[in-house]
Amino acid sequence: MFLKQLHLINYKNIAQNEFTFDSKINCFVGKNGVGKTNILDAIYHLAYTKSYFNPQAVQNIKHNEDFFLLDAVFYKNDKDEKITCSLKKGQKKIVKRNNKIYEKLSEHIGFIPLVIISPSDNDLISEGSETRRKFIDSVISTQDNLYLNELIQYQKLISQRNALLKYFAANNTFDNDNLAIYDEQIVPLGNVIFEKRQQFLAQFIPIFKKYYTEISNKAENVDLVYQSQLLNKSFNDLLKENRNKDRVIQYTSSGIHKDDLMFEIEGYPVKKFGSQGQQKSFLIALKLAQFAFLKQKNGSAPILLFDDIFDKLDASRVEKIVTMVDNDVFGQIFISDTHEERTEGIVKQTHQSYKIFNL
Repeated sequence: MFLKQLHLINYKNIAQNEFTFDSKINCFVGKNGVGKTNILDAIYHLAYTKSYFNPQAVQNIKHNEDFFLLDAVFYKNDKDEKITCSLKKGQKKIVKRNNKIYEKLSEHIGFIPLVIISPSDNDLISEGSETRRKFIDSVISTQDNLYLNELIQYQKLISQRNALLKYFAANNTFDNDNLAIYDEQIVPLGNVIFEKRQQFLAQFIPIFKKYYTEISNKAENVDLVYQSQLLNKSFNDLLKENRNKDRVIQYTSSGIHKDDLMFEIEGYPVKKFGSQGQQKSFLIALKLAQFAFLKQKNGSAPILLFDDIFDKLDASRVEKIVTMVDNDVFGQIFISDTHEERTEGIVKQTHQSYKIFNL
């Protein structure tokens, strides 16, 4: 699978542009601010129906315009697939496959397997547990459409339960039976999500460790440690035990929406004890593991986007990644960089066909 053509109108700072891509390596070079990352984000948007960098959909429309349009042709399973994504201010986002509109955007997730590696991935280390949960959920959702629907339903029920707790507090009342009705729906959904996260991480963590070892020359021991309240107690018991606490704080304090994934190096948090180079290697290993996992599940290599990544790593780590590109593990790759000579020097080593777009 690969992206053949892309046409953008009014997307972020790009008024209009179109590209015809190489099936292997494509590089966008130019100064900061010319739109290199925005083109990569447009490709991501077509795969995941949202921006990687700005979740506020309307903010992806170019200033002083009232719509954006992304139009692309992907080659998949020996045929062309036309994917379009458009948004007009005040209206719902529309995603089409071969001119047929998706009723639910979630139905498209996973059709275009894609992984992005970006400096903003550092949020996975620096931000709170929600960011890491989203990473887990994103990877699982791309190969399990049912999981995404279960997650949406779970979050909806938690929101409704929280609204009920706030209603009780505002009206100085409490109805245990009413709350129990929500719990009966939340518990089975939460259990299914918990089990799927456990199963995913059991497969994913060994892949992650393998890639970190390759990138870092076996320099350190790293681990991903799943934390969940459900590891030690049943979800049903947790909700019952925390019912009075939830009543006071007016939100649901226990469940899989509190899960976290701890990033560790030599048994310590990578956030506090990992050097900048170690943290970058950790994140790249994480994303390459995502790539390998999706490739294994889909039977074909996902599209891989490298956003300004070579500017963030030392020469030995860059060389390691280039070696991985050359061994046919990867399919189509997109790279953004500020230095054309450096980028061309890197991609020439891969002996693969490539195109360089100077923006």
